[in-house]
Amino acid sequence: MENLSPIQQEILSAFHFRHATKEFDSHKKISDTDFQFILETGRLSPSSFGFEPWRFVIVQSPEIREKLRPYARGANKQLSSASHFMLILARLPKDMLAASEYIKGMMENVQQLPPEAAEGKGKVYDAFLKTGFRLQENERAMFEWGCRQTYLALGNMMTAAAMIGIDSCPMEGFDKAEIERVLAEEGIMDVEHFGIACMVAFGYRLHEPLSKTRQTADQVVQWI
Repeated sequence: MENLSPIQQEILSAFHFRHATKEFDSHKKISDTDFQFILETGRLSPSSFGFEPWRFVIVQSPEIREKLRPYARGANKQLSSASHFMLILARLPKDMLAASEYIKGMMENVQQLPPEAAEGKGKVYDAFLKTGFRLQENERAMFEWGCRQTYLALGNMMTAAAMIGIDSCPMEGFDKAEIERVLAEEGIMDVEHFGIACMVAFGYRLHEPLSKTRQTADQVVQWI
C-alpha cells in the first residue's frame, strides 16, 4: 500500500507481526505496565448498547492452569509457557434481559442516564432483543451474542499487544462444560451470571512464525 502515514504503517506492521503463537518463551514476562495497557484497551472496547457483557479473568496461578489443562487441549503449550493467560467470560442471558438488575445498573450507575433516558433506552433494547435479532426467543443465541461482543475486546487487546511487540493466541479449543466446572469449583466464576467465551494467551514467541498467508483484497472485499 502506498502513501500511508507513519501511524498507518505502524498499525499495519503490528498486524503483520501478530500471529497465533502456539508456544511462548516461558522465561520472558510481560511487565505490569504493558499488561495493564493491554487490559485497558479491552476495558475501553465497544459493546452493543454499551452494556459490556464481559469479564476478563487472568490466570497466573500455576495450580489453576494445571487444573484447566486436561480440558483445554487447544491451549496445552500456551498454558505452560504464556506470561499471562486470560479467560474471557460472557454474561448469561438472564443478565442481559432489558429488565435485569445488571442492565438497569449499567444504565443507572455506569452510563449515568437520567431516569427518562434509561427508560427509553430500555424500551429500545427490549425491542432489539425481541424483534431485531430475535435473541430473546433462543437462550443459546443470546449467550453467543454476548460472546461475539467479547471478541471485540479480544481483538483490540491482541492488536494493542502486537503494537508493543507482545505476542498472543486466541483459543476455543476447550471443553466448555468442564472448564466452567473447574472455575466454579475454584470459586473463580459465578455460574449464575457467567459462561466462558474464549481464552487468550499473551507473552513472547519462542519460535519465529511462518510467513503470513491471507486471501487477496479482491477475494474478501466487495464494493457495490
